[in-house]
Amino acid sequence: MIVISSVSKRYGSKEAVHDISLRVQPGEVLGLLGPNGAGKTTLLNMLTGFMAPTQGSISLDGHDLTLEPRQAKQLLGYLPEQAPLYDEMTVRDFLRFVCALRLVVKADAEAHIDEILQLTHTKEVEGRRIGNLSKGWRQRVGLAQALCGDPPILVLDEPTSGLDPRQTVEFRELVRSLSHGRTVIFSSHVLSEVQEVCTRAVILHRGRVVFDEKLQDIGKSSTYRLSARVLGSEKQLMSGVRSLPSVISAVRVPCDDKGQIALNLTCKAGGTAEQELFTLLTALEMPLMRLEAAESTLEEVFLRCTQS
Repeated sequence: MIVISSVSKRYGSKEAVHDISLRVQPGEVLGLLGPNGAGKTTLLNMLTGFMAPTQGSISLDGHDLTLEPRQAKQLLGYLPEQAPLYDEMTVRDFLRFVCALRLVVKADAEAHIDEILQLTHTKEVEGRRIGNLSKGWRQRVGLAQALCGDPPILVLDEPTSGLDPRQTVEFRELVRSLSHGRTVIFSSHVLSEVQEVCTRAVILHRGRVVFDEKLQDIGKSSTYRLSARVLGSEKQLMSGVRSLPSVISAVRVPCDDKGQIALNLTCKAGGTAEQELFTLLTALEMPLMRLEAAESTLEEVFLRCTQS
């Protein structure tokens, strides 16, 4: 388990991360999102022990990264965006080297490497020099080195960057299979990727957590969407709908049915948007032809949380 408690990081007068607190449980795949400059890299650098927080603490399975760095880092497997590989080594020799660094018992190392090669589907390239491998294979080898020592915590920073579509799908499936019993932090700019792989999303903006929710609950606690089709005057309708207390935004979308106006409404959860809409349309004498509810997408949540 990862416990981040009231962590902040300052560079002189600039605060890159402000008072972040998170708990990530075993079996959970947390997607870490945010625009450039949001503080993701700083948080990952603190989480992996490359830098210490200005205030607050981070513990990995009960070991404080500042007070017990050796014990804490032994629990962590890390794949940065640029995998830390030695091009002159073969894949197996490189994994032997990493296992030695991670204090894997020498007598058990070969069997452990065989297991990792099988798990990451890199067995067929174990004898090849890393420098001769494609980007996709290099990423797999990077993940393999992160698994040396069988760490219970994995931190993956933009792990599918540069992969082709087939490699990306294969890598996602691999990450899913590795999440059982492990705690995984998955940092990515690709929202669809987070939606596919992760069980929970955290969005950073200007060094703060602005969103933290399970993906299955997105749109249920903060906002929801309505899709409506109405017969009537566009100008009168749009003005009225946008004035409704429970409607956050109203957008006109294309409609093939002649005379109908199609709208996508973003509404406050727990509000009375449907009732307000019915009352408005009755007063305007505009027939409601269709009304459907739809949950907010991760993209909509991201744009809303990072718009200011």
